[in-house]
Amino acid sequence: MEIGIDSFAAAAIGDGIDQSKNSAQALSQLLERIQLADQVGLDVFGIGEHHRKEFLDSAPTIILAAAAAQTKNIKLTSAVTVLSAADPVRVFQNFATLDLISKGRAEMVVGRGSFTEAFPLFGLNLKDYDALFSEKLDLLLKIRDNEFVTWSGKFRPALHQQAIYPRPLQDPFPIWLGVGGTPESFVRAGTLGLPLMVAVIGGETHRFSPLVDLYREAGRRAGHGPEKLKVGLHSLGYVSDTTEKAVAEYYPGYAETFTRIGKERGWPPVTFSRFEAQRGPRGAYLVGDPEEVAEKILRHSESLGGLARVSFQMDNANLSHAQLLKAIEIIGTKVKPLIASNS
Repeated sequence: MEIGIDSFAAAAIGDGIDQSKNSAQALSQLLERIQLADQVGLDVFGIGEHHRKEFLDSAPTIILAAAAAQTKNIKLTSAVTVLSAADPVRVFQNFATLDLISKGRAEMVVGRGSFTEAFPLFGLNLKDYDALFSEKLDLLLKIRDNEFVTWSGKFRPALHQQAIYPRPLQDPFPIWLGVGGTPESFVRAGTLGLPLMVAVIGGETHRFSPLVDLYREAGRRAGHGPEKLKVGLHSLGYVSDTTEKAVAEYYPGYAETFTRIGKERGWPPVTFSRFEAQRGPRGAYLVGDPEEVAEKILRHSESLGGLARVSFQMDNANLSHAQLLKAIEIIGTKVKPLIASNS
């Protein structure tokens, strides 16, 4: 099982903050964290894509390219690329270039995105939410598999025997499908034979088991072997020396962030009792000491029929750079070995 980190390149916002100076420092610190993840043996680091003031990941391939120049072994991926709001040709070119810079360590996770700011920003209609993604995913996969592409669709000008360069070092280039809780998305990933990254940011992880079964059955019916049908898990998490310390450091910032975002989405305010339920044995959150978190990941893997990858999303709780560095070190030196020795 691969263990990694996903980041949305969070930046402090608020009155009295020099935004430009703060953003420059935040990106510098993010690159330092990616370097440490590489040094402590983590397998993958992902950068999300948002178009909001509190996140600096609107151009994730640029961040990943900077990280590629400062790392040696770690895989570098998106988490996720909002393909619905992008041109698949440019997406492929950007990641092919990243693959060449990193000497074959690039990947992408594509999805529709849980935030919708990209749609008005790029002049797209939310009514076309699924149609845009389906069409653009079809084109992206054709580009990946063919140097010369003939294609036509509704939302983009047609291509006729168009050569698309550069080509990546990896062949085929790894493309994962990022999903939430929509059954059709799981079936689509299985039918296409794409690895599946499941974002579980609430509820009980084992409840996704029927959806993962749908994915594997769709893949089997489409003729794809089990080696293609990999499942990954993206979860909110944070690890410290003790569970008490992890909770004390993580909860205040988590509560502030998700209460604020919840106002936009109609969610109830965060409460500590709900947080503790999510952090409990069956809940989605990976917050605790190394032993507790490793045991929980193994339970999640068993309940979902085996996981190929687990990624921690930690920078949504206003944690300091020092706290995030320490957590990355613990995940690499303690949590990952515990999982490996018990798998």
